[in-house]
Amino acid sequence: MDSHILEAEFPGLPEALSFVALVDGYFRLTCDSRHFFCKEVAPPRLLEEVAEMCHGPITSDFAVHKLKTAGSLPGSYILRRSPQDYDSFLLTACVQTPLGPDYKGCLIRRDPTGAFSLVGLSQPHRSLRELLAACWHSGLHVDGAALNLTSCCTPRPKEKSNLIVVRRGCTPSPAPSSTPSRCTLMQLSFHTIPADSLEWHENLGHGSFTKIYRGRRREAVDGETHETEVLLKVMDARHRNCMESFLEAASLMSQVSCPHLVLLHGVCMAGDSIMVQEFVYLGAIDMYLRKRGHVVPASWKLQVVKQLAYALNYLEDKGLPHGNVSARKVLLAREGADGSPPFIKLSDPGVSPTVLSLEMLTDRIPWVAPECLQETRTLGLEADKWGFGATAWEVFSGGPVHITSLEPAKKLKFYEDRGQLPALKWTELAGLIAQCMAYDPGQRPSFRAILRDLNGLITSDYELLSDPTPGSLSPRDELCSGAQLYACQDPTIFEERHLKYISLLGKGNFGNVELCRYDPLGDNTGPLVAVKQLQHSGPDQERDFQREIQILKALHSDFIVKYRGVSYGPGRQSLRLVMEYLPSGCLRDFLQRHRTRLHSGRLLLFAWQICKVRSARRLGIEGPGVGDPGAGVRELARVPDPGTMGSHGPLQGMEYLGARRCVHRDLAARNILVESEAHVKIADFGLAKLLPLGKDYYVVREPGQSPIFWCETLPQAPRPPRLRPSPPPFC
Repeated sequence: MDSHILEAEFPGLPEALSFVALVDGYFRLTCDSRHFFCKEVAPPRLLEEVAEMCHGPITSDFAVHKLKTAGSLPGSYILRRSPQDYDSFLLTACVQTPLGPDYKGCLIRRDPTGAFSLVGLSQPHRSLRELLAACWHSGLHVDGAALNLTSCCTPRPKEKSNLIVVRRGCTPSPAPSSTPSRCTLMQLSFHTIPADSLEWHENLGHGSFTKIYRGRRREAVDGETHETEVLLKVMDARHRNCMESFLEAASLMSQVSCPHLVLLHGVCMAGDSIMVQEFVYLGAIDMYLRKRGHVVPASWKLQVVKQLAYALNYLEDKGLPHGNVSARKVLLAREGADGSPPFIKLSDPGVSPTVLSLEMLTDRIPWVAPECLQETRTLGLEADKWGFGATAWEVFSGGPVHITSLEPAKKLKFYEDRGQLPALKWTELAGLIAQCMAYDPGQRPSFRAILRDLNGLITSDYELLSDPTPGSLSPRDELCSGAQLYACQDPTIFEERHLKYISLLGKGNFGNVELCRYDPLGDNTGPLVAVKQLQHSGPDQERDFQREIQILKALHSDFIVKYRGVSYGPGRQSLRLVMEYLPSGCLRDFLQRHRTRLHSGRLLLFAWQICKVRSARRLGIEGPGVGDPGAGVRELARVPDPGTMGSHGPLQGMEYLGARRCVHRDLAARNILVESEAHVKIADFGLAKLLPLGKDYYVVREPGQSPIFWCETLPQAPRPPRLRPSPPPFC
């Protein structure tokens, strides 16, 4: 009761097991009738009940009360041991009658051979599971009422029944509700942290709804200033509609105290809502396994999974569902070495699945439980068992879950078909994962039972004989090593969480371009990339952005900025374009910085690369210039002498884009990037158009989307302008 650890020494194993059996029996009698510490001390009848998902010898009153609590759904039933004859069982079911729901009982007898029989079934069955399966497929009649079984009300930990002895003045703790009620804003509880006590450091990436930074918190205690390294989670302004759920997660984490749960220091409400947490140095476990998975033994992974189960068991005992269990939420505080185990902490759940759209929930498949995708958004304790199973599979496979790269429709089809993740070769572990990921929430084991099974795995010979590393996985599962799994992923899909913001590269009328490091290993070894995102995300802007991405994706030239891929936000409701990063920046700024040392030959080289013509004669280098090269070219040739380059260069240019029937419409020095002093590339295809087949021009029908600044510099440009691949290429 006082949380003290008591140690006892016994002369031998039989005496120790006898003592454990005594404590077990007392706990079953006063707290939880289904509890047992290990199979060696469990009563055989209890093991049978657990295996068959059967209640103990509860009375009819308790059985009917449970069916009523579950909603009195026609066809719902309870399987229980008979209180009068422990070798027989009773099936109590809810049936629909003209007068409303009624409750009927059927006696299941076991003969001396161990076979089970029920009146109404033609033959006995070897197990209760087989008998119930037969009942599902063949209509039964009880007292003239049709009995069609639909759902089983399975036993739950710490259920109140006639099997529990209640002492005077001591009421047993109630079983946690499967669907806890949400808090209101008035009920939220967390420590408020002033903004001036926080110091901001580098960006660490993105969460589903947050931007994450490393920071430091200063706090005055007894006249002394203490500094603590912290993690700062800033709620993205685009998701303000999820603010209440974000604060609920903070409130939940502020009210729990478990060594395997991340400590929440508090929330800063100055401007943006900022969750201030302890900083866990080694980061998410999936990133660690991505780097070290091929050398991590099974015993290490079992310790990680066991500690995760401890954290979730703590939450289950308090009736608090987490709702967002995955390897990315499991943080590694200690790596473990020289015989010491690793140490993990489960991070906050973030925004609850109950407020997410179907698209966002689909994005979380296979970690989100199937029942969370139903129209009536519910989040029960059983959802965490599904997430735990998917996370355990993720940890032991050493790589990403294969269905994460599927299209949303295929992900939903996976759940509709009741698909399962490929089974690991470790049979006992695969069986435990399958139980956790049962599509019927009631059939998932409690975390106390999960811990018991994990303890059995850790102490078994399998720790030495079977290491479910990549080499030991079953070939029929078509699983490869973690490194191979990551290599098999689409390289053009960038996970938003791994894009670490560094600085702003540019800001235009329609979008921003940021410098980020894509760092999936979390060690600052990832490549630098330029990431473009929309400032205003309306249907028209999103359609134009998609078109820009498709155009850039289809262009392959040494003189056009390289397309790297895309990054999707939660539920694919936001999109980013990932491109190569060129440190020298745009040509406009480059010319201003290096004006004094750039000669005309270098400028002509830049112009040739922009135009990509076949001969210098087409550039107009030979012969006098005629006409005006246009505003974009005047900017390009600003130094040192505009007349040196001639007039026909850019007006004849961008041969590659012309061959691809692409009109850039916004060619300017600000949209030319410098790779080196001898190489430039065309960028920003936000206003580009593809010419319709069979036509050599494009009529602008959306004046508001036109590059007005450039078109107004062309006296010959009609209204609306007719755009051709050449000339001019910049409108």
